[in-house]
Amino acid sequence: MKALAIPQRDAAPAVVEVTDPVAGDGQVLIRVEAASVNGFDLAIAAGRIWDSMPADFPVVLGRDYAGTVAAVGPGVEGFAVGQPVAGVVTGPRLGPGSMGELYVAPVEKVTARPAAVSAVDATAIGLAGVTAATAMDALAVGPNDTLLVSGATGGVGSFAVQLAVASGARVVATAAPGEASEFVSSLGAHEVVDFAGDLAAAVRSVAPDGVTAVLHAAGDATVLGGLLAPGGRLASLVGATLEQTGRDEITVIPIQAAYTSERMGRLLDAVAAGRLSVAVGATFPLSSATEALEWFADMRHLGKVVITI
Repeated sequence: MKALAIPQRDAAPAVVEVTDPVAGDGQVLIRVEAASVNGFDLAIAAGRIWDSMPADFPVVLGRDYAGTVAAVGPGVEGFAVGQPVAGVVTGPRLGPGSMGELYVAPVEKVTARPAAVSAVDATAIGLAGVTAATAMDALAVGPNDTLLVSGATGGVGSFAVQLAVASGARVVATAAPGEASEFVSSLGAHEVVDFAGDLAAAVRSVAPDGVTAVLHAAGDATVLGGLLAPGGRLASLVGATLEQTGRDEITVIPIQAAYTSERMGRLLDAVAAGRLSVAVGATFPLSSATEALEWFADMRHLGKVVITI
């Protein structure tokens, strides 16, 4: 099959032929229709992961997928050939990823995809949506909260804004003036502030007593921590610690995507029902997958970058 892969350590990713995967016990073979680009893919392509995660070459890039079931392995129940599905690539090793024509996933990591949700939208939810849902579940924001989303124009941030608004929270989001600000407002953010200026002053102008919660997808943890009211909580996607905030009366929660079929299914159902929108900034065919990585790295988009297979 064709896939976007790195053949050996320190080599550049390229679209090459790799061995077709086969579904084993408890596994589902997916015929991939779409896979989105995530920051982790760029980190692998840049060689920043080799010393922190073991790798089986060729390493196929891609951390989320949508497609249909091509085959099921022994012991798999609940999935049939041709069924639309989606999911996130997890595991302690680098190797098989989703940016190829076929991908094998453990059955517990596969989620049925409603027919109303396209493969492009489903894969754009993927890792970003699951991460946002993980963060929102950890923060448990509600009608009594004011949430600051720092990094609201990114994949995770754009989903977090919508999930927080749906929970009844007041949302203050960071974005550059112009198109980016309009994009975040369209997602439901109640206030949008410019992160490039005096962020603290901008947030205090709309939340004088501070915010009760922060989603830290970008920005300076010290500044963001300082904007929390006493007892507030900060969920960090980028490894911030309590010590970095200079506070001891707030809570800092480290966030990593915690994929469950229930969590992914909840997001897919919300899209199917029109309660959650998916922003796709650009799509590229698999033959132009390296261009998709470059496009994502240059941040020439608002919304997810998706590779169609």
